[in-house]
Amino acid sequence: MTQVIDCPPSQATSANLPVDLAAIKTKQRGMWSSGDFSVIGTTLQEVGESVCEAVDLGAGSTVLDVACGNGNAALAAARRFCNVTGLDYVPALLARAEQRAAAEGVIVTFVEGDAEALPFEDASFDVALSTYGVMFAPDQKRTARELIRVVREGGAIGLANWTPEGFVGRMLKTVGKHVPPPAGVASPIYWGSEARLSELFKGVRSLRVERRHFVFRYGSANHFITVFRDYYGPTYKAFGALDDAGKIRLTEDLRALITEFGRSTRSGALAIPAEYLEVVIER
Repeated sequence: MTQVIDCPPSQATSANLPVDLAAIKTKQRGMWSSGDFSVIGTTLQEVGESVCEAVDLGAGSTVLDVACGNGNAALAAARRFCNVTGLDYVPALLARAEQRAAAEGVIVTFVEGDAEALPFEDASFDVALSTYGVMFAPDQKRTARELIRVVREGGAIGLANWTPEGFVGRMLKTVGKHVPPPAGVASPIYWGSEARLSELFKGVRSLRVERRHFVFRYGSANHFITVFRDYYGPTYKAFGALDDAGKIRLTEDLRALITEFGRSTRSGALAIPAEYLEVVIER
């Protein structure tokens, strides 16, 4: 994952900021391979289910889950009797997804590959899905073109993207304040902007957006910070890059953010509503 920079995409990709995308993707792969994202990824399963419902999946549809991670949307589609392929560039996450599919007794083909260069022919799928995945690809325009290319005319693309103003968008900005992101790469949270999506998917038949919330549920702020520090690649790497004083400052900033967004449940545990865009694009 690339951390967040607060400038419009047009500025972030200007000629004055040459970008080595191959090097950035190598770092991204290392970041997502660190920790164990599946610990957090499995808690997001309901979003995969919701996106499948949003695109109105029909049994027998050919479905591609791009940047599938540990397989949330892929498994949700397979449960709906679709012919599913999941793609990611992190082998460890694909292995986790394969384990989950085997445990559930559903059939999914998992492929190692790049969201910016999908290894499939044009119009190969009825539906392409991605839950908090393709938004982190550094070349946003190329990624959007690839999604459009592999979906047949009349098909659909379903996405879940964190918004800039929601909890996760703000968390990524917070982490980026402590560990600056690579220069020249547009922020992934622009995929959570309706205006940016209209730019990326200009010319499609229709684009429908609904603001929704996923609720993170943890025992306490300390519990949330510990899990994300130990398992979520971006925060795992950020804490690893900081000295002891820097770790304390990042922890304090994350705690303040949790206080701003979080609430207590009836049992006294922590719930954090995190806004995202549920996006349905008709090809």
